[in-house]
Amino acid sequence: MSRLPFLFIITGIAGFALFHGASLLSLSGWLGEELRGPDGWFHIHLFVLGWATMLAMGAVYQLINVILQSSLYSERLGYVHYALFSVGLFGLLVGFARGDIHWIAAFASLAFCGIVAFAWNIGATLIRASKWNAITISAACSVVCLLLTGLSGMAMGLNFATGIWANYHDNLFGAHIWLGTIGWFGLLITGFSYKMLPMFYLSHDYPIKLQSAVLILWNASAAIGALAFLADWDVWALQLAIALLAAATVLYNVHLVQIKKKRHKRTPGSGIKWSMYASQAFAVMTIAAFVCSVIYPERMLLSSSLVVAGWAYLGGWVSFTILGYASKIVPFLWWTHKYGKRAGKPGTPVMADLLSEKQTNVGLTSIAVLSLLLLGGLAADSPGLISIAGSALSLLSIAYIALISLVFTR
Repeated sequence: MSRLPFLFIITGIAGFALFHGASLLSLSGWLGEELRGPDGWFHIHLFVLGWATMLAMGAVYQLINVILQSSLYSERLGYVHYALFSVGLFGLLVGFARGDIHWIAAFASLAFCGIVAFAWNIGATLIRASKWNAITISAACSVVCLLLTGLSGMAMGLNFATGIWANYHDNLFGAHIWLGTIGWFGLLITGFSYKMLPMFYLSHDYPIKLQSAVLILWNASAAIGALAFLADWDVWALQLAIALLAAATVLYNVHLVQIKKKRHKRTPGSGIKWSMYASQAFAVMTIAAFVCSVIYPERMLLSSSLVVAGWAYLGGWVSFTILGYASKIVPFLWWTHKYGKRAGKPGTPVMADLLSEKQTNVGLTSIAVLSLLLLGGLAADSPGLISIAGSALSLLSIAYIALISLVFTR
């Protein structure tokens, strides 16, 4: 088995621990402050790039082989991608901490080169395999959105450094966030779930028509939302994008139930069950977001609303789903790597021995409860609740990721 996915996954785990360690130092106070500044940029990019994107890239490198039943276009390019992205991200974070625009620009360019290498590698792999379905198209579209997210980020950096497009900065900022969250993470999670959930549930002969519907609606939401910011369209365009996202999440959850009904395994494990709960909560959240956008359109782009929506999406659905999937993916990869050739021999542990289901369930339950409390603190603008719930969440998150990391010692 290639070591490439392990590099990204282990680095992503380190990024997750570092993020929550940094949040503990501020007692999560950074969430209640103005996020469009060096401190906010540092924490957000550490979370989004250092944790979620880093681990997602590792998962892509591993799962693309499973999905396509063919090898990666270039494993060497994958290592180049890792070096460029990791060094670029580290320097970018240092630049944010120092508040040095030139430092930020240099290392952001390096990280973007890593994203380009990733997009080229995955794109070439998909084109060579020429196996197009809802899963592979979702993966391709998600990578395109990641590339566009990086490109819009670079444009904002150029704006900071030179002052060019000064009146266009907020438009780029909105598109940057929308493409990265809805496009990159949303399309990747939904697309790969169509492959992973049937594996975990041992499901067969389930209908797949809804996969195409979700793909079309989700891409439409990503495109219209980004254009709404870039073209400075009226509020109706963003409302339409949210409505399309709400419709996509509802159909996505209906399809997950279809997969579950065709299962041949009673339980897929605590992590997968919690990821299902997270998706159901996400559907409720998007419907609520659409209703609120219609009733209170003037509040849609307020900083307080964006913080609540951003944390509910990134911390509540994206990160929590990754944590749930990691409880299955990490043990599977490590067991295959270390014990695959010894399967069935005396003394060889089974995969279930690598990670306690009970501890996984307790960890994810605690993280879910504390995430809701933190979200309540953000919605109520309560510094006290933000500090208490955020600090407790960080402590529990570090404990949970340590539990996942211990798999590599077994």
